[in-house]
Amino acid sequence: MIKITLPDGSIKEFESGVSVLDVAKSISEGLARNVLSASFNGKTVETKTQLTTDGSLVLYTWNDEQGKKAFWHSSSHIMAQAIQELYPGVKLTIGPAIENGFYYDIDFGDQKISDNDFKKIEDKMLEIARGKHEFSLREVSKSEALDFYKQENNPFKVELIENLEDGDITFCDHDSFTDLCRGGHIPNTGIVKAVKLMSVAGAYWRGNENNPQLTRVYGISFPKQKDLKEYLELLEEAKKRDHRKLGKELQLFTFSQKVGQGLPLWLPKGAALRERLENFLKKAQKKAGYEMVVSPHIGQKELYVTSGHYAKYGEDSFQPIKTPNEDEEFLLKPMNCPHHCEMYNANAWSYRDLPKRFAEFGTVYRYEQSGELHGLTRVRGFTQDDAHIFCTPDQLDDEFKKVIDLVLYVFGSLGFENFTAQVSLRDPENKEKYIGADENWEKAENAIINAAKEKGLNYVIETGEAAFYGPKLDFMVKDALGRSWQLGTIQVDYNLPERFDLTYKGSDNELHRPVMIHRAPFGSMERFVAILLEHTGGNFPLWLMPEQAIVLSLSEKYENYTQKVLKLLENHEIRALVDNRSETMGKKIREAEVNKLPYMLIVGEQEEKDGTVSVRKHGGEDLGAMRVNAFAELLQKEIKSTLKTFEV
Repeated sequence: MIKITLPDGSIKEFESGVSVLDVAKSISEGLARNVLSASFNGKTVETKTQLTTDGSLVLYTWNDEQGKKAFWHSSSHIMAQAIQELYPGVKLTIGPAIENGFYYDIDFGDQKISDNDFKKIEDKMLEIARGKHEFSLREVSKSEALDFYKQENNPFKVELIENLEDGDITFCDHDSFTDLCRGGHIPNTGIVKAVKLMSVAGAYWRGNENNPQLTRVYGISFPKQKDLKEYLELLEEAKKRDHRKLGKELQLFTFSQKVGQGLPLWLPKGAALRERLENFLKKAQKKAGYEMVVSPHIGQKELYVTSGHYAKYGEDSFQPIKTPNEDEEFLLKPMNCPHHCEMYNANAWSYRDLPKRFAEFGTVYRYEQSGELHGLTRVRGFTQDDAHIFCTPDQLDDEFKKVIDLVLYVFGSLGFENFTAQVSLRDPENKEKYIGADENWEKAENAIINAAKEKGLNYVIETGEAAFYGPKLDFMVKDALGRSWQLGTIQVDYNLPERFDLTYKGSDNELHRPVMIHRAPFGSMERFVAILLEHTGGNFPLWLMPEQAIVLSLSEKYENYTQKVLKLLENHEIRALVDNRSETMGKKIREAEVNKLPYMLIVGEQEEKDGTVSVRKHGGEDLGAMRVNAFAELLQKEIKSTLKTFEV
């Protein structure tokens, strides 16, 4: 008999050799019908895998990320088989699951594929799926695997196998198809009910531009046709909310080939939006005891060698800037933290002076590959809402919780309500990957976990995901379309204080190392604005909107009154525009709607006579006539309901 521990802590006994599926059946027939894959003692297994030792079992369904991963990985096998049958002679390489769906990199040789071929491939995939073929994983020897792919004349698979060892090589079979695979499959092909090929793109073998170029075919699949329909509708909505499209329509930012790829230009409305975001955070930071600092856009190469960033980001940085002085080189800064370490080092500190909290909206530069650039979400120059806290080990717990408060304040004021916190810890089985004493790691990890618990965060623990210098807390936020983004991070660092020889004098008159906390609630201004644009569809919270109202006159003869209304609005610190053009009111309203203006104040003969404005809300709701001061009170009430007060 073996003992199987389930996620709820309960333990069940089974005869050795029981399958994962039989364990699921022992819990409920419904679960057994829906289970897609599993993990046993942290290792991915199939539903037909037989269990022969005691251990912990986790069962995954479509509702779990790992369940979807197995579903989409299995679908990539089905797609590979369909393409192989439709295009004889193609050479398969790798086909993983990705965040949404899967892809397969394929060498088509002289054959071509385009989106015109998608329908026949999809039909073939569904034909294969309807066969309900079981996925079966089997271990093969290295020599057997090499022989198989040499006969297939597939140098790509041969190269992969040559880097593997006997005992680590498995093949997956279904129907008449065999593929080199590590595992993680659904029970059979029949579970796949809906498929859609999304796009084709070029991809170099193993990401190296010196290697052959392959064709990457992207697809997605679902257990129900209804799920595919909803996903495609979501994609259409996402296209409407694309920050590149909205940014252009709302005149927030632009790009110029002459300026350079990945270097955004913020237009007046976008610059004002950024300034409001910065001022919003600066105000909260001031309350929380942060001091604003400014560092240059470049630094000597030696600075980043000392910090370790040159070794980490050297290849992704702009090339060193050489000066007329021999052996003098500068870099566009890839990170702000080395500069802040040197600021700390400018003074001698006592434990009574700590914590020191240095904050900066610092612009950094990384040479991203042109193919990876994407609007504001992947750029070469971006501004981080960076801060570094230098504190004693005893202050770490309290400082960490204060940073969580700040992050939650930012999320709450900007409408990000659905998020999960990820606690990233080091791998206790592989400590050589990390630096620092065990005692410090344990203290830092406990500080993060305790802070997450005390703040009531919905959090998950990911072992082995810590940075090499310390554990961290990342905030995974879901937007209005259900997409997950990593926004906001807090990291604990024992590494840079060591590298820069940072010290403070303790109560014992001895020198000690401070602990360093890195934090950025926005992450980067560029990426944050992009995500906020797509989350809100351009309908930002009222306090953040470039213009909060527009005054629309029924005709030019009310121009004097519109200017009077505008002055009153400005006196109430309401950002407003006037439209006195000789256009129809219908056209003026339509344009105001397109420009996402929250309120339209319509004025004509009656309004001028009564000293009022007729208020129309974005989206069409008519709020009737009111005086400007009453309208101002309405706006202030709305702003207060969204813009929280930051409490220290």
